[in-house]
Amino acid sequence: MEKEIMDAMAMKRALTRITYEIIERNKGVEDIVLIGIKTRGVFIARRIAERLKQLENFDIPVGELDIAEYRDDQKSSAEKRSSEANSSLARLDLKDRKVILIDDVLYTGRTIRAAMDAIMDINRPAQISLAVLVDRGHRELPIRADFVGKNIPTAQNEKINVSVREIDGEDVVLLTN
Repeated sequence: MEKEIMDAMAMKRALTRITYEIIERNKGVEDIVLIGIKTRGVFIARRIAERLKQLENFDIPVGELDIAEYRDDQKSSAEKRSSEANSSLARLDLKDRKVILIDDVLYTGRTIRAAMDAIMDINRPAQISLAVLVDRGHRELPIRADFVGKNIPTAQNEKINVSVREIDGEDVVLLTN
């Protein structure tokens, strides 16, 4: 069974709200770096950066982060590829900057823990915060999002699927069993 939780317009409104919250809580955007967690978090980060530019007339650096080699719950043969993918992130100046990690769905917290490990391996930012389109609960680690598009409590056997037009052809969030 599949149920639509957010359509394209609801996603756009949620990302706009997150963008305004980022501006308000950080008292501007000059020292912010957005880092999208691959894959869909990257496209969400780019959209937020685009909206920040419209509102604040400032280009926000956007990095892409592949956390495959940092996961503690998945064995990956993609370690070398992941290191190469993150080399572009290493070129971003994170020292003393406010990093905002961006992902599509927050679930157990393991992806975010891995992302923080990867960032700390690269450099030490002044602050790391988290923005997610959907928080579905069921945390296994003490991690919470600072900016949330929508809270969607789910059962353990349910799944949240986020589709973005850049790779999936449409913007939609679905709840599936």
